[in-house]
Amino acid sequence: MDTPTTVFLLVLIGALLLAGLAGWRRYRKQHEKDADSPAIQLLSHIQNRIDSEAEQSGRRERATEEQFRALNNTLYKDQAETRERLARQLGEVQTRQAESAFELREQVQASLSTHQVHFEQRQTQALKTLQETLQTGMQAIRQQVTEALSRGNEDVGKRFDGLTETTDNRLKEISAQVERRLGEGFEKTTATFADVLKRLALIDEAQKKITELSTNVIGLQEILADKRSRGAFGEVQLAALIRNMIPESHFALQHTLSNRKVADCMLFLPPPSGSIAIDAKFPLESYRRMTDVDLAEGDRRTAERQFKLDVRKHIQDIAERYIIPGETAEGAVMFIPAEAVFAEIQAHHPDIVEQAWARRVWMVSPTTMMAVLNTARAVLKDAATREQIVAIRHHLEALAQDFGRFRTRMENLSRHIRQAGKDVDEVHTSARKITEHFERIERVELE
Repeated sequence: MDTPTTVFLLVLIGALLLAGLAGWRRYRKQHEKDADSPAIQLLSHIQNRIDSEAEQSGRRERATEEQFRALNNTLYKDQAETRERLARQLGEVQTRQAESAFELREQVQASLSTHQVHFEQRQTQALKTLQETLQTGMQAIRQQVTEALSRGNEDVGKRFDGLTETTDNRLKEISAQVERRLGEGFEKTTATFADVLKRLALIDEAQKKITELSTNVIGLQEILADKRSRGAFGEVQLAALIRNMIPESHFALQHTLSNRKVADCMLFLPPPSGSIAIDAKFPLESYRRMTDVDLAEGDRRTAERQFKLDVRKHIQDIAERYIIPGETAEGAVMFIPAEAVFAEIQAHHPDIVEQAWARRVWMVSPTTMMAVLNTARAVLKDAATREQIVAIRHHLEALAQDFGRFRTRMENLSRHIRQAGKDVDEVHTSARKITEHFERIERVELE
């Protein structure tokens, strides 16, 4: 039996003896009054024997534990020696493996070097052979290509001569037509430029007049005290500006809309701009009171509020009367004839400017009106240019169709000429044969 099993049995026996001893002690406490009976004496004797056996069992258990500890120490020493021995053997094995790997690597490198030398030699030989083959093939191909190019050049030269002659004739005809049509276009363009120069001269004169009017704005405000006079002055100034900038066919004065409202002027611009209504407004009275330094501060503030109310009312009226979906543009123009009034609104009343933008009403002065009209004139000029381009395009398309028909007829004529040449050759052949027959008849050589 091995040592662990023996130790386990001894421990189990000791535990049983201790349990029996504990039970006996409890029993003894319960029957202390009967201590003098023979049974009690017998039990006391048994108890003594059990105590003696338990003491001996304890000594044996301690001896067994000492043996077990000695055995464990021996086992630990054997394990340590075994580990050291295995470590030494493992180190020797690793050393031998490293030496073997080094030798194997040297052998592999030597084999690879030898193989690489052989491979390079074979590759060099193969490349040399391939190069010789390619050179031979290239020489043959070059010779064939040279011969083919020579034959092709001769054919192309012959065809090119004929094509050049035909193309020259066609180009001469086309050039004549193009020169004729370009000459007509240049004449129209020259006339248009002359008209533009005349209008620019008129614009310069109008600009000078507007500059003079701008320098005398304050005096003009004193003169135009009546509302009707101011309205008439604004309409006249607006009409003068527009007549000097826009052709008569592209605007109308006192134009009546579908809602029976009459606009001072209506600009007729091409899509997508559309028709733009222009209305002249002259809020002068409140402006004069607002700028009068002789009035009290409270009166000037009251005049300023009235001025803002007047301008807002004009903006609202223009937006409601002159912006009609499907009939007019998305916005309208409010013409303010006085530069000072326009400058006051732009510089000191941004809320009015924002309201005008929100209602799509564009406020302009005589100076800024010039810029608007210049833009409108550029739009009209661009539209006219596009129309001219469309006309030129139609002419070019017609010219292309004529050229296509000319090409078809030229090809038909070429076929007829080739057929006629063939017929002429056949006629020459027949004439030669007939002549030979006549000559034989004259020499009496008829067969």
